[in-house]
Amino acid sequence: MRNISIMKALMCVALLCGGVTSFAEIPVNYDASFIGSLGSKDLAPYYISSNNHGILTQGDNALLRGMAWKPLDTRRRFSYGFGVDFLTGYSNSIAYSKYNAMSMSLTDNNNQHPARIWLQQLYGEVKYRGVFVTAGMKQHTSKLLNSDLSSGDLIESGNARPIPELRAGFIDFQDIPFTNGWVQISGEISYGKFTDNDWVKNHYNYYNNHISTGQWYTYKRAYFRTNPDKPFSVTFGAQAAGQFGGTTEWYQNGRVYRTETRSANLGDMFEMFIPKLSDKEGFVAGNHLGSWDLIARYRLKNDDEIKAYFQWPWEDGSGIGKQNGFDGLWGIEYKSANPALVNGAVIEYLDFTNQSGPIHWAPGDYPGTTLTAQATGRDDYYNNAYYNSYSNYGMAIGSPFMRSPIYNLDGYPAFVDNKVRGFHVGISGNILKPLDYRFLASYRKSWGSASIPRLHAVEATSLMLEAGYKVAKVPGLNLKAQVAMDFGKLYGNNFGACVTISYNGLLKIGKK
Repeated sequence: MRNISIMKALMCVALLCGGVTSFAEIPVNYDASFIGSLGSKDLAPYYISSNNHGILTQGDNALLRGMAWKPLDTRRRFSYGFGVDFLTGYSNSIAYSKYNAMSMSLTDNNNQHPARIWLQQLYGEVKYRGVFVTAGMKQHTSKLLNSDLSSGDLIESGNARPIPELRAGFIDFQDIPFTNGWVQISGEISYGKFTDNDWVKNHYNYYNNHISTGQWYTYKRAYFRTNPDKPFSVTFGAQAAGQFGGTTEWYQNGRVYRTETRSANLGDMFEMFIPKLSDKEGFVAGNHLGSWDLIARYRLKNDDEIKAYFQWPWEDGSGIGKQNGFDGLWGIEYKSANPALVNGAVIEYLDFTNQSGPIHWAPGDYPGTTLTAQATGRDDYYNNAYYNSYSNYGMAIGSPFMRSPIYNLDGYPAFVDNKVRGFHVGISGNILKPLDYRFLASYRKSWGSASIPRLHAVEATSLMLEAGYKVAKVPGLNLKAQVAMDFGKLYGNNFGACVTISYNGLLKIGKK
């Protein structure tokens, strides 16, 4: 019912905007696709599912996808846009473990699969000068990294389904007054509501850890950039995301031993924007995480670009103060100005093994203790003691390099392999004028997590080769084929293939 209400509101906005501008032609893009995939396991190989907005998670799929959207016209002072995107079809079912109180044992919770039809995107947006406001579900990708070739942004990577939200910010980068174009700013802020309650309930084992429902989401970003017209420029800043509100139930040996409900009013939203230390517990409200980001770009004389960048993650004050060692994403990117056999390449090193150290002791966790010193380590990236893991519909909202909870067939609701280290490589290019390719490869080694370390480290090697072909005789018709595989004990040996057939075009509605 909530999605229906959002749809009605957005349709009214679109009709009002259309009525105001009915004298003009409204360009609407459309795309119709068939997506078919087969896999040797119930879940898709890593590179078919990752950074794909949570669309393909199962091994076997036969989906139809329809999209229609009007983008914002950045050339105009005022502009509006909207979009709708839905999928329907078949995806295979998977069994997840679930505790049975009657038999006091874990049993298979069969028939878990994505909905046979779902809304992927539904949004409306407006802009005035350099500021925009978006309402609804809209896919977002990294503002810093190459979303096609990178392993993924640490905070918002485009790996999970979009969250219904209200988001506002700057259109791209804007000049800061009195800097004469030498410094620009880009920023966004959003508040949204998770809609994956049913998914979480259906995939949880109800035996240990905890489960949260009714959670809210917030995201903030601020980047500064030096003059991009110069050969050398630098972009730096930070991202911050958070979860708040909702109800959490803690389970131990299949029984609820604690329940807590938290508010999500305007005051709580403000505290998520500017955190305030609680006098009662010594903590700030909500679950906070983020990253310090930097990218340095150099443009060659032929307009090719070379970039070096990093993202340093943080989960609390120790991470904000960079007390988490070498943890982070470190990368180099090459980008060609013209189509070439290699028009883009990325090499990244990722390390999440420090996490501010393995020991955590906070006096606020133990009321009445005489020990007042504290050691703020064991950050446990993407996990939290009060809220669900940093994921949506089982897929990491941040980097998929840490194995997402959807892979936990035992029904454990958190990231169990976030103490991980490895490499990622991405290459793209043009072989012939209508034929493009993309190659992704990674290796990683996981020691489990700081809270639940593995007895023996496990490894994974993942590969994916993609070819895209534009049919010249039928403008708008595109074919894409992917072959991907995983080796090792982290994901298991897995092989899969995916084919996408799409047709896109432009509709012009209204009168000239």
